[in-house]
Amino acid sequence: MKVTNYYLKEIQDSDIEYIHKGLSDPDITKYYAVHFDTLEETKLQMEWYKNLKKDGTGLWWGIYGNEDHEFYGAGGFNALEKEHQKAEIGLWLLKEHWGKGILKEVMPILFDRGFNELGLNRIEGYVDHENEKCKRGLEKINFTFEGTMREFEIKNGEKISVDIYSILKSDWESN
Repeated sequence: MKVTNYYLKEIQDSDIEYIHKGLSDPDITKYYAVHFDTLEETKLQMEWYKNLKKDGTGLWWGIYGNEDHEFYGAGGFNALEKEHQKAEIGLWLLKEHWGKGILKEVMPILFDRGFNELGLNRIEGYVDHENEKCKRGLEKINFTFEGTMREFEIKNGEKISVDIYSILKSDWESN
């Protein structure tokens, strides 16, 4: 595997301040289904991470710099279905790390974990139809656009459409 400037460490309770810093920022959570104004509220997210692992329905990691060991963001899988060998990928970065090419380096690490360690064949990305930046990012790393699910969710009382992207293990291995 290619040498990278980042490593992943499984999210732990002690990471709550990092998680809160990201998930309390309205720019980061603009297209997310979660937002936490207080550290106390963020405990719900920490419980969610724990339950994913306990239930076998996903796993999330903190993204750290190899040299500075600084927290950059978080990424992982949820909605993992072992029978169908698929999961949904999620990822966010702290604002000060946007636009630095971090995702291009981190996504192959996540793909390796998903395809080789978790036994996935398909990784899905669900993106708010309005989130052009995220959609461009997925396309740059070889996700395939599969369609738009119209008025798929309700967020803040508004119906939103969601675009679905995927990458298959065979797609990833052929690059």
